[in-house]
Amino acid sequence: MLIGIPSLLGPELLATLRAMGHGDEIALVDGNYPAEEQANRLIRADGLHLIPVLDAILSVLPVDDFVPETLFRASVKGDPSVADPVHLEIEAICTRRAPGRKVVALAGADFYARVRSAYAIVATSEPRLYANIIIRKGVIYPPENKKS
Repeated sequence: MLIGIPSLLGPELLATLRAMGHGDEIALVDGNYPAEEQANRLIRADGLHLIPVLDAILSVLPVDDFVPETLFRASVKGDPSVADPVHLEIEAICTRRAPGRKVVALAGADFYARVRSAYAIVATSEPRLYANIIIRKGVIYPPENKKS
């Protein structure tokens, strides 16, 4: 256990988040997603649902602010105009943890292609369909040098 680090972020996931560089992307996927087949690096989050994992990750991972689009979600049956309740929960977490960053819905093929190129995939046990999100890592700015 560590102070200030959510306990559901295990050592492998924490090491992966730390190793990612600016602009690298990580995908969090539901239990039905073919993560094993598509992952460059696969982190299992068995027994965990997507929303608490997303919240925990965004509590420690900076979201990119160098580009306009940095958060991407799956869409229902490939239609970006449709949002399931889980997408509204994803957007609420992102609004709280990454204010000012919009969650962009991607069509099925576009989402799958982006996941395949992600730095890592976190495979959750989320039972809801289309409960998938990609996060682009940002930077942690150095503190301002204060003149005495």
